[in-house]
Amino acid sequence: MISLGHRKQSAPRHGSLRYMPRKRALHIKGRIRKWPIIKGDCQFIGFAGFKSGMTHINYVMDQKSNPLFGKELMAPVTIIETPPLIMIGIKVYYKDEYGIKCIGEILNKELPKELSRKIVFPNKEKYNFENKKKELMEKIKDDFEIRGLFITQPKKAGLPRIKPDIIELKIAGGSNAIERFNFALKYLGKQLRVMDCFKEGELIDVISVTKGKGFQGSVKRFGIKILPHKTRGNIREVGCIGPWHPARTMYSVPRAGQMGFHQRIEHNKRIMKIGENADEINPKGGFINYGVIKNDYIMILGSIPGPKKRLIRLRKPIRLRKQILLNSPEITYINKESMQGK
Repeated sequence: MISLGHRKQSAPRHGSLRYMPRKRALHIKGRIRKWPIIKGDCQFIGFAGFKSGMTHINYVMDQKSNPLFGKELMAPVTIIETPPLIMIGIKVYYKDEYGIKCIGEILNKELPKELSRKIVFPNKEKYNFENKKKELMEKIKDDFEIRGLFITQPKKAGLPRIKPDIIELKIAGGSNAIERFNFALKYLGKQLRVMDCFKEGELIDVISVTKGKGFQGSVKRFGIKILPHKTRGNIREVGCIGPWHPARTMYSVPRAGQMGFHQRIEHNKRIMKIGENADEINPKGGFINYGVIKNDYIMILGSIPGPKKRLIRLRKPIRLRKQILLNSPEITYINKESMQGK
């Protein structure tokens, strides 16, 4: 058996300028700024869940282009609990030279009670659902974008909160916007499960906010070298913060500041397993700092950004690797030993 979790890796480049500015994320649930273009039948191309923890599995490498094809490998995996999402509304967008704008939305007739902690419900006597739907369908054109308005169910996942998160999921496919709008009406007021959006062996993008580490110095934040103790007054700072001219500190100079709680996207993470029987993956005593999984779950190869209990956004891949065979992998072993050392 070959282990993929103990390969020697190079040290991370903390001083990379790929992520600028390094400031706190605007929303803790993360944002999806761009959706992929997918043709075919109408479908939701996103989902959301809560990070539960990590374990390791043994599986048979099924990619023929890989030198380890046919061999049994051991690799780390991340478990995301994915309770069903409830669709509460539909939003219609159009795009012009100034960006994307919403032309209207409709809400379901019956809204969950937990949603009252998030928004103010419309007056049922004044809110006419049929008239709203008719007015919206008259405005829709073929190139308009249709999105579903969903809420999460953190109470089903055992999280210490009842207030749901409100997210939008784009509908792709279909011949025109009217067809996508009618597809959304079928799910209005109903629950959407993760197996309705993704399949085992598929590649997805993971969007989430990383673990916050607060205000940190330049050594921890950028990994700069600690200076000799007898050469200058400060040893955990950069030796030179810039030239005489330009007479200002450049943005590329490592300085102290916010570290962590940044939004990050990891592309092309492979789904190893999608299941509804949590006994297949629950370790003895549950996941540390999370508990026992009770709902549908999704198993992703490798690690993902963010701490436990954080909302994780999932999306169809925007940079799809076409040479990957999108078939269900053969898993021979899932580690369920206690993570508490008992």
